[in-house]
Amino acid sequence: MGKMKTHRASAKRFKRTGSGKIKRYTAFKGHLTGKKSAKRVRSLRKSQTVSKGDQRRIDHMIP
Repeated sequence: MGKMKTHRASAKRFKRTGSGKIKRYTAFKGHLTGKKSAKRVRSLRKSQTVSKGDQRRIDHMIP
């Protein structure tokens, strides 16, 4: 029987932490940052963990 393939787009966007949670990067920082405050842009650089509801979905996509 074949194996489940990793969803490659998801594998590039999410990483698993040591405790098993899934880490993601924030949206809204790609462009148009001139009108956003420096504090806001600085905080958007930080990573966050995925919510519980989304974590179940993403668990199937990445190993």
